Formats: sequence, structure tokens, C-alpha cells
Amino acid sequence: MSQLTDQELHNLAMNIVGKDLEEQGYEFLGVNSDFKKDPQFVALRDKKLHFVVVRAIEYPHDPRDVDMIFLETVKEQALKFNARTFYAGVGLANSKDYELPVMSSEDYVVNYPGLKEI
Repeated sequence: MSQLTDQELHNLAMNIVGKDLEEQGYEFLGVNSDFKKDPQFVALRDKKLHFVVVRAIEYPHDPRDVDMIFLETVKEQALKFNARTFYAGVGLANSKDYELPVMSSEDYVVNYPGLKEI
């Protein structure tokens, strides 16, 4: 049993957001699962381009808190492509004890408030 790495937490968050985007009818043009490269998803919906930045947020941090200074850079890039920019924070916690890290062989709790337009 091992603690999930930053990349593994990021991949988990990507899967959660990706499923949500699929269910909402987004068509993926680009997916970048490297947790240091933004945006993670470039997608089309209603013939409009969308950039989605995904972040895995470990408890006790709030997945609704947004680093607006960082996201302004992504938004500027999106505007060059006439795209809308969204933030998707995915809160993750160990289901047995929120104070413990998320582990590879244990259940976890997800707090995903959905997409937030920037």
C-alpha cells in the first residue's frame, strides 16, 4: 500500500473530469495528462472551443479555490483561439481518515463541484 504520487492524483482527477465532460457532450481535440502542462483538455462543444484546467486538490484544501493569477495566463492563451476557459478542481481525501494521504489500495472521497468558467 503506497501513497499516490502527484501524477497519480492528477490522473485520477483527469479521469473524473474527463467522464464529466463526456457526459456533457464534449468532443476531445487534445488531452494532456502531464500534470505540469496546461490546459489538460482542449474540447469542442456546440462548435465552441473550450480549454479545461484540471487540478487534484488534497484535503484539507478546497477544490473551489482558484489561483486566478495562474489561470489568467491560460485564459490569455485560450482567447487567442477564441476559446472559453474552465477550471476543474477535484478534491480528494482518504475515505477512512481525511487527515491521511490518499493511498493506492484504499477508498477515497471525491469532492468535485464541476466546471468553473474563468
